[in-house]
Amino acid sequence: MTTTIPTPLSSRLDAALGRFTMYRLVLWVLAVLAGYSLLLDVLGWLTFGLPEMTAHLVLCLGLSYASNRGLAAVFHVRPHSESALITGLLLYFLFWPTQFSAGLQYLDLAGVALACVLASVSKYALAWRGRHLFNPAAAGAFLTGLTGLNIATWWAATPAMLWLVLPGVLLVLYRVRKLLMASVFTLVAVSVAAVELLRTGMLPGEALWQTLAQRPVLFFVGFMLTEPLTLPPRRWQQLALAAVVGLLFAVPYNLGFVANSPELALLAGNALAFAAGQRGRVLLRFRGSRPLTPTTTEFSFQPERPLRFTPGQYIELNLPHSKADHKGRRRVFSLTNPPDSTALTIGVGTGGQLSTAKQSLLALEPGEELTATSIGGDFVLPRAAGAPVLLIAAGIGITPYLAQLTGASAGARDVVLLYLAVSAAELAYADELERTGVRVIARLADGSAPPAFMQDAGAVRIDGASLKDLVPDVADRDVYVSGSPASVRSLSAAARRSGARKIHVDSFSGY
Repeated sequence: MTTTIPTPLSSRLDAALGRFTMYRLVLWVLAVLAGYSLLLDVLGWLTFGLPEMTAHLVLCLGLSYASNRGLAAVFHVRPHSESALITGLLLYFLFWPTQFSAGLQYLDLAGVALACVLASVSKYALAWRGRHLFNPAAAGAFLTGLTGLNIATWWAATPAMLWLVLPGVLLVLYRVRKLLMASVFTLVAVSVAAVELLRTGMLPGEALWQTLAQRPVLFFVGFMLTEPLTLPPRRWQQLALAAVVGLLFAVPYNLGFVANSPELALLAGNALAFAAGQRGRVLLRFRGSRPLTPTTTEFSFQPERPLRFTPGQYIELNLPHSKADHKGRRRVFSLTNPPDSTALTIGVGTGGQLSTAKQSLLALEPGEELTATSIGGDFVLPRAAGAPVLLIAAGIGITPYLAQLTGASAGARDVVLLYLAVSAAELAYADELERTGVRVIARLADGSAPPAFMQDAGAVRIDGASLKDLVPDVADRDVYVSGSPASVRSLSAAARRSGARKIHVDSFSGY
């Protein structure tokens, strides 16, 4: 889901990157960077030595993978192999490869090995209700530094590496929709660090280059700070966090036993994010399902404890199933129940060819359990209850509006809902919408008649002119658009042409 208005170019990029889970994309990018670093060493642009770098890479990957699998067996959980390999690759770039020219450096090797093991341990020991509190690589590096065996040098921040680090970071940030957050962190960190360098007499261009090319600003923000599982749920919280961590990252300090370091800045940010968000994963017990339309189904769960969320937000479910497709086991779904409900419900499109995740949902039996790993999103209504809104839903895009329209304070707001569907039979939640009393305009592609309480927009194409005819005061309303990427792109463009100034979008790219 996203809160940016897509363009044809971004839609093509979304389709390409959507083939990968977040974990797999990060893993591939880091693997390419590792291969690139070995090539640079062969070419003489890095001077660690190919045997040393290869041994360092094997040590980091092997110990991270093995320790993670061993701990998973101890705690009777399924190991997350991609996460373990990502941690190993991060530690490869954080610690200096041990040099063998003067013989085997046992303490240095022990330090790297300890960091790998501690990173895996942190996922289980430094956790709350099944959710790890801290970035594992940063935790492993920081704790190892306290022992004195080895310290993180973040050697990925070298000018030669920059040429591939930058595009790799941009791909990851685009995939996780954290470009704005990364920009805030980078601006704060670079500004503070550059000012310190200017005070030493360095020229502005040199200060900027040294900060970006020789400090781990980009590597840090692309692969570690913006890790979704260690972020607060709301965008404003993420932006504030980026600014705070940027200061901690760049401002020099020494407290005796610890001094400023990227890993310490990140751990402090992780602690702040944990305090602001849904603390830990939530166990859900499946209650049952019901068909909403011939192609959509509602699934109901009983959470083990109350969930804190704002209507319009999504929940990420971990759906363990064998032979998961390329998008993995974790999928996000809009919450359709109001916050005061004892049950948790989601509406899912279940027509046509089904993903493995949807197949696993349909195969659930009452009483079976799964976990929710996070809640987040900014597709929420204005805080001011008097602010009028226009909600535009295309197909399954109706789901985020259900919690917004059926909550305790929903009746106090001026709401118009424009609902686009293939036919009257595909109008999900029609009974619930009627009970809300809001004005609903239906545009049905087959020309069928909507329920009597809905205004029939006919088969007119929704563009700027027709939208203004249907909702004359559209320019005075906050406009929300939800549906498939293509629908969101078309309908948000129509809203802009109709005079709307505040447009919020929520795009379902398929799950």
